[in-house]
Amino acid sequence: MSTDFQQAREALGTRLRELRLSRPGGRLTGDQLARQLGWHKSKVSKLENGKQTATAEDLQAWAQATGQPGAFDELRARLAGFESHIRSWRRQLAAGHRAVQDAHNEAQTNARVLRAWESSWVVGILQTPDYARAVLTRSAERHQSPRDIEDAVRSRMQRQQLLYGAGRRYHIIMWEGVLHALICSPAVLAAQLDRLTGIIGMDTVELGIVPFGASLKQPPGVGFWIYDDRQVVTETWHAELWVDDADSIATYLRVWKAMRDSAVYGADAHNVINAARRTLGTHR
Repeated sequence: MSTDFQQAREALGTRLRELRLSRPGGRLTGDQLARQLGWHKSKVSKLENGKQTATAEDLQAWAQATGQPGAFDELRARLAGFESHIRSWRRQLAAGHRAVQDAHNEAQTNARVLRAWESSWVVGILQTPDYARAVLTRSAERHQSPRDIEDAVRSRMQRQQLLYGAGRRYHIIMWEGVLHALICSPAVLAAQLDRLTGIIGMDTVELGIVPFGASLKQPPGVGFWIYDDRQVVTETWHAELWVDDADSIATYLRVWKAMRDSAVYGADAHNVINAARRTLGTHR
């Protein structure tokens, strides 16, 4: 979790404490407030100390319980400010997966130089429909979110039109493990690998593969995108991070360049993909 995010969450907690202590009818203790709201008493402490992220509903209840309902707009604005950088999957996927895909479509449409590192699965911009369907289904299972899978797949496929337009350049690097990960059926993965071999040689895409035997300057770590060296998008199991501070972007750029130094391209990348494709014959 970023330092900026944590500082913003702690600042929100300080403001919540101020509201509790300045209640017009007299200050409330944390235990009193928890009982009034029907919360576990530890929740008040966690919110005030920046150990838990409040929901908009939490903030509205807090403002009402402390006799200062007019403070809700301020609290909600504070929450929106740092949630623009840390977007929890629970909230993003409350209405399904299509909206998340549309947000990524917009971000990539507005960028001209896009760099990606991925160690877990084929990046969305290069996925086949069946592979995308498998990945999004796994995500819906993991987050227990609405299953608008077909709408989400169509949105992800729409993004791929960006590959064929002038003025945009994709620099994509993937870990060889991506080529072997059976997060879908062997037949679907085989078709996906065939798709990757067809990408090599496109003038808008530079596709690199980091082989298992490559010397690494960095551990594989998590995947991420860098848009025009001004914004990074990465994800964890619980949230998606949209990072725009210069120091963090510089860190991700160093990692990406380290992975580029370990990657193979062109015919060598083609050979690594084809070798993975041949191993699928051993899976039934």
